[in-house]
Amino acid sequence: MKSFIKNWGLFLLVLAAFIILRVYFLTPVSVKGHSMDPTLNDGQKLLTLKTQEADRFDIITLKEPDDLSKLAVKRVIGLPGETVEMHDDQLTIDGKNVPEPYLEEYLTLFAAENLAKVYEYNPDFQAIAENATNFTDDFTFTVPEDEYFVLGDNRLVSKDSRYFGFVKDSYVQGKVIWRYWPINEMKIFN
Repeated sequence: MKSFIKNWGLFLLVLAAFIILRVYFLTPVSVKGHSMDPTLNDGQKLLTLKTQEADRFDIITLKEPDDLSKLAVKRVIGLPGETVEMHDDQLTIDGKNVPEPYLEEYLTLFAAENLAKVYEYNPDFQAIAENATNFTDDFTFTVPEDEYFVLGDNRLVSKDSRYFGFVKDSYVQGKVIWRYWPINEMKIFN
């Protein structure tokens, strides 16, 4: 028995730790689509920490409220009880302007009328960019208790809370903590 523990003990301990982490705490996810461009791109691989709580600007995985069989990756914008407004591409929460630095790259391209070039891979996206007057359409929503308001970073083409509604706590699957693929774009998210 001592020989078995000596030879296999460390391996079995590491294997058990990996299984416990995977089952109870961590989930690998693949990005599908372009709603989080340029922050996250189609095909990238992420690791999420399982949770049903989120803070403002966390990137989360969630079940889409209009189709619970679909998993989406979005950014938390509005927390329970808040009034979230967008007017002329300025986010306001409970009457206070809130900067969105993660949008700067695409906002700059949009302002210079160059975002359609980024969308060369999809003619429908190009047409949207060419005809849009704002990067994010104006809206006002009051977030119900125990729910979140989420948006994709690529606001012109993202299907998010503006379309499928608020996200219940129970629909939140996890918080993105690490992009591990492609290796040259590895990043830890706070």
